[in-house]
Amino acid sequence: METLPGPHISRLTLTNFRNYASLSLELKPGLVVLSGDNGAGKTNLLEAISLLAPGRGLRRAPYADVAREGNDGSFALHAKLDGPEGEVDIGTGIMAADGGEGGRRVRINGAPARNADELLQWLRVVWLTPSMDTLFTGPAGDRRRFLDRLVLAVDAAHGQRALAYEKAMRGRNRLLAENSRDHAWFEAIETQLAETGVAIAAARAELVRLLAAKIEQLPGDGPFPQADIALAGELEAQVATTPAVDVEESFRRALAAGRERDRAAGRTLEGPHRSDLIVRHRPKSMPAELCSTGEQKALLVGIVLSHARLTGEISGMTPILLLDEIAAHLDAGRRAALFSILEDMQCQAFMTGTDAALFSSLEGRAQFLTVDHGTVGETR
Repeated sequence: METLPGPHISRLTLTNFRNYASLSLELKPGLVVLSGDNGAGKTNLLEAISLLAPGRGLRRAPYADVAREGNDGSFALHAKLDGPEGEVDIGTGIMAADGGEGGRRVRINGAPARNADELLQWLRVVWLTPSMDTLFTGPAGDRRRFLDRLVLAVDAAHGQRALAYEKAMRGRNRLLAENSRDHAWFEAIETQLAETGVAIAAARAELVRLLAAKIEQLPGDGPFPQADIALAGELEAQVATTPAVDVEESFRRALAAGRERDRAAGRTLEGPHRSDLIVRHRPKSMPAELCSTGEQKALLVGIVLSHARLTGEISGMTPILLLDEIAAHLDAGRRAALFSILEDMQCQAFMTGTDAALFSSLEGRAQFLTVDHGTVGETR
């Protein structure tokens, strides 16, 4: 599929979102630099844009925390997109009358969407935030969430699979906690766990395969080193060599055989919710978690950029990139390389920083905006 220049947000409007009571912002294609003091609201703007994708956005925050403090718990954001197929209007938010956490509404061109996954028909959003700097040294759960976000950007069905799996696992864990011996109910839940779990594992394995091929295209001596990536998980290993129907049956039998063990543990101990993403720094032949902070950042940037390119190829549209405090831990050479790569990708990329001088080489090539505690204006 041909990759077209990605859609870009031409106007972003926020109402009662974080520290923004009301904001209407005109945006240009290409690179956008947001500078301002810590706490001014730069990341809040990126979070708003991240909610144009399925899920809870780059902070994964409860909606009660997203709504502006002191109001009724509602918030709204609206984006006008310009893309290869023309303009589209997207609105999303929470109404206080819905009880806040009941789920956000999404409207596309004024019509209610069935769910947030419909957003993927119009744009893809990829992000890199400072909280991800500990991705390689933190718990496996962080890497699974990162991996599943990468999968979702190229496979719109992945989110629903994950939700179905989590729901079934909660049901099984509840039966375990209640010391239930209802074998028929266990079998029904374990069948669903096997079906959705193997589908999740297969989607992850395919993403890793495709992403590894894309990482291979990075120059061996480039500013963002090549990473060797692999999955650590029983199901992910099996789907690489065994038909999915056989893996499902094997997993279902393993769940049934492990009920007493899981009952003693109080939770399901086997499945894709236990898998991990393994990353190595190829030039140094070293596990990513043992690399320096700067090397880990460069590895992560290389993975995210490779994934953005992959997303563009698979979906046919280059994603919007959100790069929070991206320049702070990159030297001048890597910053220049990053800016050049983003321009070559023909994507809209939002970059934040407290010091606009770190982006000075982009003068005349990017839109510069100053964020000042609830207001945003063109940088003078």
